[in-house]
Amino acid sequence: MSEATPDIEALDAYSRAVSSVARSVTPRVASVRLSMGGGSAVVLDGEGHLLTNAHVVGRARTGTATFSDGGESDFDVVGADPLSDLAVLRSRGPTPLPAVLGDADRLVVGQLVVAVGSPLGFSGSVTAGVVSALGRAIPARHGRAARVIEDVIQTDAALNPGNSGGALADSTGKVVGINTAVAGLGLGLAVPVNATTRRIIDTLLVEGRVRRAYLGVVGVPAPLPDDVARRTGQSAGLRVVEVIGGGPAERAGLRAGDLVLTVGRERVSDAQGIQRRLFAEVIGVRLAITVLRNGAMVDVFAVPTELVG
Repeated sequence: MSEATPDIEALDAYSRAVSSVARSVTPRVASVRLSMGGGSAVVLDGEGHLLTNAHVVGRARTGTATFSDGGESDFDVVGADPLSDLAVLRSRGPTPLPAVLGDADRLVVGQLVVAVGSPLGFSGSVTAGVVSALGRAIPARHGRAARVIEDVIQTDAALNPGNSGGALADSTGKVVGINTAVAGLGLGLAVPVNATTRRIIDTLLVEGRVRRAYLGVVGVPAPLPDDVARRTGQSAGLRVVEVIGGGPAERAGLRAGDLVLTVGRERVSDAQGIQRRLFAEVIGVRLAITVLRNGAMVDVFAVPTELVG
């Protein structure tokens, strides 16, 4: 019997953690219905704003939110950003207290996470799992162009259609992601809540859309050679795997295989490092990019264009 005790204690602790998050987060997650379908949304602030996925909203401009206490409220779509798959809604009626947002940049693989949403129309559904991987990328569309949503969170918490737009919370009940996709059995994906997405959310609240600069590169994180790491004090960069034809990166002379070290003289170690620099203020601005190419550091200068659908 003594050998079984640690397992029982671990299960009890796990159950307590999940149920505590469920009590805290469930009232702050709504089921949303729109003309072309539905999903979930998270109460964002005390002014009636809700956060959901852009693909949940689609082209709809209005809808109805239902909260866990049975209360309903119509809402208007404030704005959507397909490239981050985030959208902001504004309730016409009262909403519950807002969720507490966390920082996905502090997540580690194996960490407990809890998903709350309305899968298959069953509102207030709770599932739990772990962070299976970080830094994943999923395809998205912006107008006619295929793009990639970078740095998503992968989890084995069970997600189903209708979970999209719902909360992915850590063990303290802080929302660290917005559930966005089901990639397969036991494989769910969520848009991280971090400094970059907070900026996107703030822009949507004020302007209703996000103007983005476009470089035209696709890359993956990669470690720097030891000698370069010692010289620069930087351990990783972004390996360019594709340069989009006709884009600013191609015109600047970037090549597949280049290892990007800095953009605008600021260090880059992943796709998010570039994305957080590609907002409206750098459109049309000459941007210095330092890359490692054939063992040598090379500077190129790109002029980002505005990304249009």
